[in-house]
Amino acid sequence: MLSRRNVLMGVVASAAGIALVRCGAGGASHAAPAAVPPAPVGLPQPPPWPELLPAPPPQTRIALPGGGVLSALPGPGDLLSLTLDDGVDSGVVRAYAQLAKDTGIRLTMFVTGVYASWTDNRDLLLPLVESGQIQLGNHTWIHPDLTKLTGSRIADELRHTDQFIRDTFGVDATPYYRPPYGAYNDLVQSVAADFGYTQTALWDGNIGDDQILAPRDIVANADKYYVPQKIVIGHLNHPPVTGVYHELVDIIHDRRLRTVTLNDVFSKPEASRLTSAYPA
Repeated sequence: MLSRRNVLMGVVASAAGIALVRCGAGGASHAAPAAVPPAPVGLPQPPPWPELLPAPPPQTRIALPGGGVLSALPGPGDLLSLTLDDGVDSGVVRAYAQLAKDTGIRLTMFVTGVYASWTDNRDLLLPLVESGQIQLGNHTWIHPDLTKLTGSRIADELRHTDQFIRDTFGVDATPYYRPPYGAYNDLVQSVAADFGYTQTALWDGNIGDDQILAPRDIVANADKYYVPQKIVIGHLNHPPVTGVYHELVDIIHDRRLRTVTLNDVFSKPEASRLTSAYPA
């Protein structure tokens, strides 16, 4: 225990130290002593990412089911298809690309070509796209309800984004397109098929972040829909989802789900582009 005498001596020593600081070579100075910055406080580190299961081997791929509309993965299994639409927010696109790079999670992104996020993040996305970890699909150019357009305008929407994906990332996005709002009809499917987009890619689970949603609600939706053989839709539009990546990845890990792109599940059909009835 410190004695009172020792405490007082410490006070005296401290006072002497302050006096020395205040005295310069030319005599006393009235300048205040320099403030000593507080010691930096270490920021808490996020937990390490859990190890996710790898994609299934290519030899397990199956033929696409007939009908041209895909909303779930067939059969029993441990697969989870995470699909992401639009790209309104460049920061969210970047965060998802970084998540894929850091964790190995596999994603299918449906590109709305008008958004600058795709060119802004090209350098980060490109190696992930080239490796097949991130697959790109066509989500039109300006996100209209295709069922309200003429055939020529539907063609323009799909053609423009198709060419953008080829020019920017060097890949062929066929056969998967996702119609905005999930709205399609016979004309939409016919025009899409002319460009090789024979599969209308829908979903059977939704984390609800097409609108600004509280993080806890995003996690609750993931807890509901992150189950085997689901195709789950999310969006690249609003930042709250980027704050719950650890919770989402933990659900996938704890349930031993294997994230897949659509190309991981289905064998790619032979190119089937026809001469479009709606030339550019």
